[in-house]
Amino acid sequence: MLQRRSIMTAVILLILGGALLFAPVASLAQQAVADQSSVEVSTPAPPAAPKIDSGDTAWMLTSSALVLLMTAPGLALFYAGLVRRKNALGTIMHSFITLALISIQWTLFGYSLAFGPDTGGLIGNLAWVGLQGVGLDPNPDYAATIPHQAYMVYQMMFAAITPALITGAFAERMKFSSFLLFTLLWSTLIYDPLAHWVWGVGGWLRTMGALDFAGGTAVHISSGASALAAALIVGRRRGHPVEPMPPHNLTMTVTGAALLWFGWFGFNAGSAVAANKLATSAFVVTHVAAAAATLAWMLAEWSFRGKPTVLGAASGAVAGLVAITPAAGFVGPLSAIMIGASAGVLCYSACILKARLGYDDALDVVGVHGVGGTWGALATGLFASKAINPDGPNGLFFGNPGQLGIQAIAVVASMALAFVGTIVLLKIIDALMGLRVNDEEEQIGLDLSQHDETAYIL
Repeated sequence: MLQRRSIMTAVILLILGGALLFAPVASLAQQAVADQSSVEVSTPAPPAAPKIDSGDTAWMLTSSALVLLMTAPGLALFYAGLVRRKNALGTIMHSFITLALISIQWTLFGYSLAFGPDTGGLIGNLAWVGLQGVGLDPNPDYAATIPHQAYMVYQMMFAAITPALITGAFAERMKFSSFLLFTLLWSTLIYDPLAHWVWGVGGWLRTMGALDFAGGTAVHISSGASALAAALIVGRRRGHPVEPMPPHNLTMTVTGAALLWFGWFGFNAGSAVAANKLATSAFVVTHVAAAAATLAWMLAEWSFRGKPTVLGAASGAVAGLVAITPAAGFVGPLSAIMIGASAGVLCYSACILKARLGYDDALDVVGVHGVGGTWGALATGLFASKAINPDGPNGLFFGNPGQLGIQAIAVVASMALAFVGTIVLLKIIDALMGLRVNDEEEQIGLDLSQHDETAYIL
């Protein structure tokens, strides 16, 4: 047994060390080629008027559909399989109804708050309320080759999945009515401002130079920090941690994880906002990071517990996808392996630590999305390379240590807004209508108590 664990540990270290050794070398070589090719200087032509490109538009509409698939059925199945049978439908409903609720919120005013004309670097104004001014012509501030509404609907899918991620923290115990109000308020008061900080023209984190290609801060750190706040405020499930609460359907969970992996190509490669070289690079690094994290989590669990689990492999894949998200447009394949493998070990360790700390994050949102998103945002400041994306800066490993500091500021700011804001919102909702179902309703399950249905007829 000791020998097998030693072998597993050695393999993990080999993966991490090898990727760390070769990633900077490979990207430096790519940088040299890029620098050599840029020696010739020519007079720049005047900028052409924005024109819709059918290929870019087709890719962005496809990417929007892929990100929609991540929420329902991807996340819905992933989470539903992890809860007990009596809560399966209620858990699916969280993701499904969030998609509908936030789509309407985004159309009415959410998009305007997140991406509309800047107000002090903190939030967009309401100039685009009801999508007024968001038409079928390009908006060169965000995407010069696709209709503005195509960019809007792509970002809508990000806005929908983010609050759905948080639901894993309070699964099996929150009132459905309270969940709906929380989701609407959280999206409006936390996600929309944070998205403006990071991606909106004039947003203060974007202006400062923070890098977040596809949502490490705005999506994963915000959902992870909010999940921790929710787990603390809502409290433990009835019987936790004494009563066993194993997943009721791991087949469903692995299916959901596979759909998340598939949809994530739209999440990351789509963030290039064009069908181009950068989208290809983001596609490749997304896949290899997920693969590296799957293997690293499996090997870490195998070494620690003596056996690899299917749940561990699925969780590792999601951890790798989370971690590569902010870096996807700035790093090469070897850097992605390092980021993914590290995420597998770090997120597995965080999930183990949860039991010792005693909070009941039912579906490990903090350990996977919070820790994975934080590592990914910081890793972007380490591995970013102009050889991959000439429009971005280098990271610490390529001569620009200041980028890591900027990334750290973005991480802290995102955590602070999400954690404090979530606590305030939950306290208000608890005072107004209560957060939890009562003991009897929790005992019979959310499927019956909240929806008068059951997932299975046995």
